[in-house]
Amino acid sequence: MGTHNPLISDMHDKDLILFDGVCNLCNGTVNFVLDRDRSRCFVFGSLQSEKSKEILRSHHYDPEALNSIVVITRSGRLMTKSNAALHIARQLSGGWKLLYLFKILPRFIRDAVYDLVAANRYKWFGRQDHCRMTSPELKQRFLDAY
Repeated sequence: MGTHNPLISDMHDKDLILFDGVCNLCNGTVNFVLDRDRSRCFVFGSLQSEKSKEILRSHHYDPEALNSIVVITRSGRLMTKSNAALHIARQLSGGWKLLYLFKILPRFIRDAVYDLVAANRYKWFGRQDHCRMTSPELKQRFLDAY
């Protein structure tokens, strides 16, 4: 279990997804999740933000590591790489929950595929010079709103 952090205690029992804010693939993934998170169980934060870095430090995770999506569950559990991605898929509406079946594969295999994509994400999908800006109606779903 993670450490209690007052920065995330007001997020109304939601899971926090921390993503690389300058990565086009990561931003596309956030948009994908936003569109399919009908129960609104996720809030989001850029790994580059100071709030995110403070939260990561409180979980004894390197805040400069930008090689993985990070999920911090409402119970305080920190997940990375394929475990984080499968946790997210399991919460989405529709058939996306079925992706959780990949959990039967050994983690080292799942994470190897994840690492391959992560290592090439800027080359394959590009990057931005700055973190995404959210619309006013979506801003409340992002860490900076807390």
